[in-house]
Amino acid sequence: IRYTKESYSDCVDFCNERFVACLDDCLIIETFERQQFVRLGDYIVKSVKGDIYPCAPDIFEMTYEEVERV
Repeated sequence: IRYTKESYSDCVDFCNERFVACLDDCLIIETFERQQFVRLGDYIVKSVKGDIYPCAPDIFEMTYEEVERV
């Protein structure tokens, strides 16, 4: 999910109990390693083990490709 001003509520729901706070347009989330910032435009990615982490837009676009939902 991509963090934008419009998707704030969806991002908080996506992070569930791992959402910590919002500070100056950044979300703070609890990851496996530590608390991390999610800046506007970043993606929040969920691993196959269920952990979440922020991902910069350029890295996201180089790593993932869009698929159609069935």
